Amino acid sequence: MRLARLGPPGRERPVVMVTDDSYVDVGDLVDDYDAAFFAAGTRRLRFDVAARVAAGAVHPLGTTRIGPPIARPHQILCVGLNYSDHAAEIGAPVPDQPLVFTKSPNSLVGPDDDVRAPRGFSRLDGEVELAFVVGRRTSYLESVEEARRHVAGFTICNDMSERRFQDECGGQTLKGKSAETFNPCGPWLVTPDEIPDVGALSMRLDVDGERRQRGSTATMVLDPYEILVHLSQFLVLEPGDLVNTGTPPGVAAGMADPAWIQPGQVMTLAIDRLGTQRQLVVPPR
Repeated sequence: MRLARLGPPGRERPVVMVTDDSYVDVGDLVDDYDAAFFAAGTRRLRFDVAARVAAGAVHPLGTTRIGPPIARPHQILCVGLNYSDHAAEIGAPVPDQPLVFTKSPNSLVGPDDDVRAPRGFSRLDGEVELAFVVGRRTSYLESVEEARRHVAGFTICNDMSERRFQDECGGQTLKGKSAETFNPCGPWLVTPDEIPDVGALSMRLDVDGERRQRGSTATMVLDPYEILVHLSQFLVLEPGDLVNTGTPPGVAAGMADPAWIQPGQVMTLAIDRLGTQRQLVVPPR
């Protein structure tokens, strides 16, 4: 299934996509795609969705806003330098232990919402990332096989960064990662049964139609399930938590002459089987 949320910010309604341009409304069956929903499991929707499709209760997407495919999570966790070719482009060794940081949960926005530059910005950067959503309360996993049962689905996130905040303002990475709108997510959450091989998905990010990032999940150091096993040794993850798993090469920070993203530019992101995103960058408020 492909789970999505449609409607104005703060008033999104849960749906299941039938095609890229049509959906079945399930707002009468579940309150939202939130912690309670994921804890109960996604499979319960399948019968009802199939029945509604058979009955013709399918609606056109039209120009309806697509929100993030999950409600605001308990936490957003991120893994840095998790692509061997990205580490090489910035001249950094692959860490012996995964580099983990957090983003503020209120940085989550829809896949096509504007990205707002923060006050004092100078080195904006975008990163196409495979992300996954935790499906059940998780701690001390012992194997990748066990981790597979704890992943509710996969989506795309743009892990936006203000590199000056990240590199020059001291403290934690989250300073450069957590501005409002800094985690566009979606367009939908794809359940694992729809992804034959999560380690063979092509990824790309364009700025104003120019290809910046081109890569594949095949160069990940740790795959999503290995990441989840690792994280579960150090903290308890809750249903609905979002995990960004790293980015392939092509970020501005890895360029000899960095082409930092500016207000007025448009970013377009895509990952095979997970859809596309498009964001206009707007000035600070």
